Amino acid sequence: MRGIARFKDLCLDAGDAPGMARFWAAVLGLGPATDEGGPWRIGGPTPQHTVWVDPVPDPHAEKRLHLDVHCASIDELVALGAAVRRELPRWTIMTDPEGGEFCAFVRADPPPQRLYELVLDATDPVELGRWWAGVLGAGRIEEETDADGVSVGLADVPGAPFEWFVIGESDAPKRRKNRVHIDVSVDPGGVAALVEAGAAVLREPGHDAPWTVLADPEGNEFCAFETSPGRFRRVEQRDCRSSRATPRSADQVGRGRASRPEVA
Repeated sequence: MRGIARFKDLCLDAGDAPGMARFWAAVLGLGPATDEGGPWRIGGPTPQHTVWVDPVPDPHAEKRLHLDVHCASIDELVALGAAVRRELPRWTIMTDPEGGEFCAFVRADPPPQRLYELVLDATDPVELGRWWAGVLGAGRIEEETDADGVSVGLADVPGAPFEWFVIGESDAPKRRKNRVHIDVSVDPGGVAALVEAGAAVLREPGHDAPWTVLADPEGNEFCAFETSPGRFRRVEQRDCRSSRATPRSADQVGRGRASRPEVA
């Protein structure tokens, strides 16, 4: 299935952008982390591995979109500055140095690049999962129901540096801006196609920010870059502050996907 857009990169907000860029570079097996004149850029083996860490003044809020990572041990993450929030049978809920939640999966032989999944909360995970599958052109969709509710997993997302994009059920409405979001690239006219599919434009491109800030049908921000010359350079700090969201905690996401390997 060909998507409307293509996964481009990942963006994280941080109060201490240099410190958080170095932390996430180490956690994700990426790097180096470099100062881009405001935002920090974490490089990787492909452009899609890129992570942008954007400095923001906002106080910490729980992430509606969070990362799951592979690791060799929980101790190695603690040594980098993470803290254990809750231990579960197959993964550990942790917080980064600014209190943002992520989940760690211990592996006997973790891969060099350690982003495992993106996990997004949704009031209607089936509909939102199908929407994102169409946008990103996911090659496989799996739906399951467990004690935590319904979750939809998207796999084989073209170019994505993760195995799964999981949309899990949440009854919490979105009230503040997400502190994690994705960027996508689109062909000319792709922004209009996203809007026709159900996205909403939060901010049009400008001379200092040549990308469009949009929201999915449940209000989650993402940014779209049209594939024309000069559309990919970030000139100033990214600004996706046009909407509000409230996330829920990572331990409430449905996580029983049978194809996920067990903790080593």
